[in-house]
Amino acid sequence: MSTQDLLARIGQSQEETEFYTPMPEGYRRGKHKYVVVVGTVISGLGKGIFSSSLAKLLQDKGLRVAPIKMEGYLNIDSGTLNPFRHGEVFVLDDGMECDMDLGTYERLLDQDLTGANFTTNGQILSGVLKKEREGGYLGRDVQVIPHVTGEVKLRLRELAAKTDADVVFVEVGGTVGDYENIFYLEAVRQLAYEEGEGSVCFVALTYVLEPGSLGEQKSKAAQLGIKRLMEMGIMPNIVACRAPSPVTDKVRQKISMATNVPMPRVISMHDVPSIYLIPEALREASIDREVLTLLGLHDRVVQRHEDRVRAQWKNYVERIGRAERSVQIAITGKYTALRDAYASIIKAVEHCSVNLGCNVELQWIDTTTIDASNVAEHLKGIHGVIVPGGFGVRGTEGKIDCIRYARENGLPYLGICLGFQMAVIEYARNVCGVADANSTEFDPQCKSPIIDILPEQKRIEGLGGNMRLGGKDVELKPGTLAARLFNDAKKIRLRFRHRYEVDPKYIDDLEKAGLVFSGKHPTQPIMQIFELPQEVHPYFVGTQAHPELTSRPLRPQPLFLGFVKAAMNFAFDKPRVLQATEK
Repeated sequence: MSTQDLLARIGQSQEETEFYTPMPEGYRRGKHKYVVVVGTVISGLGKGIFSSSLAKLLQDKGLRVAPIKMEGYLNIDSGTLNPFRHGEVFVLDDGMECDMDLGTYERLLDQDLTGANFTTNGQILSGVLKKEREGGYLGRDVQVIPHVTGEVKLRLRELAAKTDADVVFVEVGGTVGDYENIFYLEAVRQLAYEEGEGSVCFVALTYVLEPGSLGEQKSKAAQLGIKRLMEMGIMPNIVACRAPSPVTDKVRQKISMATNVPMPRVISMHDVPSIYLIPEALREASIDREVLTLLGLHDRVVQRHEDRVRAQWKNYVERIGRAERSVQIAITGKYTALRDAYASIIKAVEHCSVNLGCNVELQWIDTTTIDASNVAEHLKGIHGVIVPGGFGVRGTEGKIDCIRYARENGLPYLGICLGFQMAVIEYARNVCGVADANSTEFDPQCKSPIIDILPEQKRIEGLGGNMRLGGKDVELKPGTLAARLFNDAKKIRLRFRHRYEVDPKYIDDLEKAGLVFSGKHPTQPIMQIFELPQEVHPYFVGTQAHPELTSRPLRPQPLFLGFVKAAMNFAFDKPRVLQATEK
């Protein structure tokens, strides 16, 4: 747009107004409702778990729901965040790298989400500045209010219109009082004002302290945190109280009096063995009915749909923790001190354990302490090994020692992303005889770069210097274990997050030595899944993908399901141990 055109638009604009409410095409005011979940007292209370559990209850009733997580950091996405600081990076099918809470939403709602379900301060501010450079504000001085808050409201309404959602669940990251989320809170306050009464339900998730020295629960911190929210003009409709043990009626009464929230809407959200028990706990507290009343949605409920899906879910949760047999599975990585770094793997294993009726006990092994002399001791009593994804050289040689031990001793193995690459390197070194096999990620000058960034692959995928991200099609080789795990499908879809590949010039030698690449890119020599034949090893499988990202409670991911089955066979049936080099 030229300067003259911009000035003409400014001159032709209507009388200046303080109202700034951009509306996306197709948006229907009154059709779309909102549930906004905010936290007080401390972070990490489980806002995403609560929000997704409540969203599931409304989804079960036949309503269309759409979640969105609004993060306060200035990063455009979560891709560069250290797992030690922020937990795992969850990758959506469209390639968006986002917060691990998006994984909770996908698993509980059984939905594949997109970048529209996740936003950050960086995204919001970038959008505002882009519009300012393009003349989108018609000469106005661009301010936090109304323009930044207007961008937030636009994102929420765009999601509602795009998904045709009955209810949009808005999770505001951090806690009330954080500088970084203050314009999110102001935006949702404005949203409630603009949408009108009965359109927005506010939920305050708070924390009830239980000091060991006092022997009783204390609610003062919770009261003050919620009052901070009320000072911002947001009156909560529901208060969910997190605590280690059930919140007493006395504490709920105090919080009710301090916040003007009726007692039936002040609920206990105490610790439970599995997050998958929370939806039914909220249902028993009638919070789903309260939300329907607050938002005027009773007439949209499809009771037959709720009865059917509730029975399916109940059948699943009733089996949690009920199994009599157990297996020990080792997760061998370098972030083992922080379980959130492997949150999706933990959940994928849990899905399998419930569906197979076997408790899986995870053993966390830091590979920086492992070498060939002690690997057997570290893996003593283990029935299966997972080598997860990761970046950097630290701990990789320990992973290779674990992989070799699993391969040579018939121990079920599942390699994920880096675990795929390490297993290929191990096989090249110890079976193919390529002693200096390595990855250019760890040694850019290595003589035998089995794993490398390939220029032709970068052109194929359009990657440049970035990672290969999101959902990709994988062609399966007929008759292989991988094909059988996916019910003899010819093509499947997996999610990826990596830069390095198996160099095609080594593929023939690896396959001649017995390694089978059973999953490949449909048109290019990019290896996605490998395996050893089952007559050689009961379960030795790796994938360049992250299959844990697509596992669901009622639909366990097939590569994980096959792995846990193999671990059960190893633990209870003790199959004959075969060397990978046996014919």
